[in-house]
Amino acid sequence: MRTLDPLLEPFRLRQLTLRNRVVSTSHEPAYGEGGMPTDRYRAYHVEKARGGVGLTMIGGSAVVAPDSPPSFGNLLLYRDEIVPWMRRLADEVHAEGAAVMCQVTHLGRRTSNYSGDWLPVVYPSRSREAQHRAFPKVAEPWDLTRIIRAYAAAAERCQQAGLDGIEIESYSHLFDSFLSPATNDRDDEFGGDPERRLAFPRKVIQAIRDTVGPDFVIGLRMAMDEDRPDGLHAAESVAALRTLVADGVDFLSVIKGTLDSDAALAKTIPSMGTPSAPFLEFAGEIRQAIDIPVMHAARISDVATARHAIREGLLDLVGMTRAQLADPYLVAKVRSGDEDRIRPCVGASYCLDSLYASGDAKCIHNPATGRELTLTHVIEPSPRQRTAVVVGAGPAGLEAARVLGERGHRVVVFEAADRPGGQILLAAGSPRRRDLTGIVDWRVAEAKHSGVEFRYGVYAQAEQVLAEEPDLVVVATGGMPDRSFLTEGQDLVLDTWDVMSGTDRPTGDVLVYDDNGAEPAMDAAELLTAHGAKVEIATPERTLAIEVGSMNSPAYLSAFAAHDVRTTLGYRLQSVRRAPDGRRIALLHSDYAEIDVERTVDAVVVEHGTFPNDELYFALVPGSTNLGEVDQQALLDVRPQAVTTNPDGRYQLFRIGDAVASRNIHAAIYDAIRLCLPT
Repeated sequence: MRTLDPLLEPFRLRQLTLRNRVVSTSHEPAYGEGGMPTDRYRAYHVEKARGGVGLTMIGGSAVVAPDSPPSFGNLLLYRDEIVPWMRRLADEVHAEGAAVMCQVTHLGRRTSNYSGDWLPVVYPSRSREAQHRAFPKVAEPWDLTRIIRAYAAAAERCQQAGLDGIEIESYSHLFDSFLSPATNDRDDEFGGDPERRLAFPRKVIQAIRDTVGPDFVIGLRMAMDEDRPDGLHAAESVAALRTLVADGVDFLSVIKGTLDSDAALAKTIPSMGTPSAPFLEFAGEIRQAIDIPVMHAARISDVATARHAIREGLLDLVGMTRAQLADPYLVAKVRSGDEDRIRPCVGASYCLDSLYASGDAKCIHNPATGRELTLTHVIEPSPRQRTAVVVGAGPAGLEAARVLGERGHRVVVFEAADRPGGQILLAAGSPRRRDLTGIVDWRVAEAKHSGVEFRYGVYAQAEQVLAEEPDLVVVATGGMPDRSFLTEGQDLVLDTWDVMSGTDRPTGDVLVYDDNGAEPAMDAAELLTAHGAKVEIATPERTLAIEVGSMNSPAYLSAFAAHDVRTTLGYRLQSVRRAPDGRRIALLHSDYAEIDVERTVDAVVVEHGTFPNDELYFALVPGSTNLGEVDQQALLDVRPQAVTTNPDGRYQLFRIGDAVASRNIHAAIYDAIRLCLPT
């Protein structure tokens, strides 16, 4: 049946018909076990298939050989035991109506010499990658012969598993490193002029095509412009691609840029604070220059942009990968006319940064992603209605209200401020990070859709909560800035809340002290430099902003370099006193050398997390049935809380988010959903 929506039009790719134009492009969420796509991995992709995606790509950077050890949970395509795991995944994805392919690669230098089997990593040259820091061995001809065979064997395993095709990664890995003059300085048959630099990639494609036959789909995700003076540019890339198409490539996924440093990675995979779909026009130009189908994904976060890309002929298939991490039912909602209810990707890139921070991908505001075995993306009504009071409309409280509302309960939310959002509003005070408000706006809209009642400007007391005659009270009152670590001068410093809210934005010499390691102090420092302050950041850590990952740190470091921000590592702020001229004297102590230094500045801004705003919680504890106790095993199993330690109590009582302890947005939302989902 023909549809007027170009996103929902079917597409023919060789012998394969995709049900629509939306793709979840190749990425590695690190949900596997031992390099195998086991139950958690499979459930993640099956959920997207159930949500309507046309094609889902598994195995982001799935590796073909032991000397390409995983750097972030990659699948091991060189092991025969992967075939049954992939077959089960393919069968279940196909049963939901989607196609599935796997990305295939040899990481080259983009990994470590000190992991996996501890084999030396190989590369065309000795050139070291800044991000993963491995010094590679220059690949010998026998290395290349066995790696070509390994590519073909990996493709055959994918075919045996019933996948619909594969995609070869050709940006910042071994395959493309031979193509690029920036990384290939060889003078043998595999280097030199463009024809010889093509020799290894051609042999790989030819070996794969000879192995899998003429009908199995082979794609290429390729940097069509490396965006560096000594690298590949569009004209040379197009010429190389035409040769590879003749060897057997069926489709192209367009990349612009490289991944060999944090700065390059952040440009190639753009985050919040950057333009929407920055390389879409470039991808459209490439499409006009070649004769095979083209897909592309880079910050195409909203349906309107994706629809434009297809309607205007810029792309044949549109990648909405992070968008479907946020909402795997994106396509289903477009099809049902519920486009306005799609959970937005806010571009925080927590999904990527969490790979290295905690070992797997997580959406900043969809904790069900990657946890499909325990959490559901589609909330069903509860068999019995209860009355719930949620106190606080930050991320934890809003999620609790949304989930309880969708469960069919009567929900009242008290919020002391005149609008929802809590600490997210502070973070969104950074112009680069204003899209974080999407986390708030979506939850408020969803909660209202379920009939949740919001009462703003109410600093709730126990009497007001109890007047609602609740069966359940969820305290999500957040925290307050913690200055208690200072032995002297708590009243002489500002905190990051003062800066981000606009209450006080000092100029002159400003010391920003960060003993949190996450974004708040970085946001404050960036904002202060933009307003003309001369900023020094001091931290007791061994590196700046230790909790901020490689996707988000480049924007801060760029701003700090532009404004000559000074950084002092390994020093702990102990006290602040007033100087005779009214300025501030900050005493910093080194834990490493037992050295004290002083800074005389116009202002000191501190970030030390928050302490719980828990007065209301403790006031309500005596009247609760559970005295605030949480059955942690039930919480982990997402089962109803059934603790009854006070039979005379009238309501269940729980606290979540920063009302418990100072944590991040994902933790606050995860607290709420696993508590409220079984309620």
